[in-house]
Amino acid sequence: MPVAVYSLGVFFTREVFRVSSFSNMAAISIGVAIAAYGEANFNATGVILQLLAVCFEALRLVLIQILLTAKGVSLNPITSLFYISPVCLLFLSLPWLLVEYPHLAPSLAVPSQPAIGLFLANCACAFALNLAVFLLIGKTSALTMNVAGVVKDWLLIAFSWSVIRDRVTGINLLGYFLAFVGVCWYNSTKIQEMKAKEASKKLQQEQQQNQLASVGDEESGPLLAHSELAQRELAQREMAQTSMESGVLTDRSPKQQQNSGLVESQKVENERQGQ
Repeated sequence: MPVAVYSLGVFFTREVFRVSSFSNMAAISIGVAIAAYGEANFNATGVILQLLAVCFEALRLVLIQILLTAKGVSLNPITSLFYISPVCLLFLSLPWLLVEYPHLAPSLAVPSQPAIGLFLANCACAFALNLAVFLLIGKTSALTMNVAGVVKDWLLIAFSWSVIRDRVTGINLLGYFLAFVGVCWYNSTKIQEMKAKEASKKLQQEQQQNQLASVGDEESGPLLAHSELAQRELAQREMAQTSMESGVLTDRSPKQQQNSGLVESQKVENERQGQ
């Protein structure tokens, strides 16, 4: 299953192909295959049907990831379930009518009291499961969700072994151990990638802040120089204006004295003529 999801993710450009990632998915898949091979009640037909189901489930998960993370499409998990659930009901009704209903018809003919509470509880669990799947795929990826599903399988097997007393062989344990190592490898790789992304984001933010600071200094420098130049020009104009005014005053004072002297001389001549 992880190899199928990873391959389809690379095909739809949701994942970047790396040899290490492919080896990781292959290790998990080989571990699960060994565990299935060591199954006490092995059935070839069931394995073939399961492989087909794996392919279709991988395609479904990748398409859900595209639907939730595509640019220009703003769909949250609730909205996605609102649109997808009727389509799922339509496509599941046909095989149910053809395959399951003929086997259920005799039991449905017998009158019995329906277990409404159990049916509603089943519906609530199915809704919560689908909502959790959509949330996990939207926040991480279909591959992460699929790898987490391996842990779910371990819990189911542990429950069946401890409660139902199902048979577990040594080959099963070997396969589970290999899958466990692959999951741990995947988690460590994801943690390193997250740390690298956070470091790159911090570096980009620091570079942007430095660029903004340098641009601000470049813009403020010419403005300060221009303001200083304007102040100097204004001071020079004021000094020139004051010097011109003082020069005019000094030029007018002798003329005024000369005019006053002429007036006095004319008065003296007029007095003489009167005498």
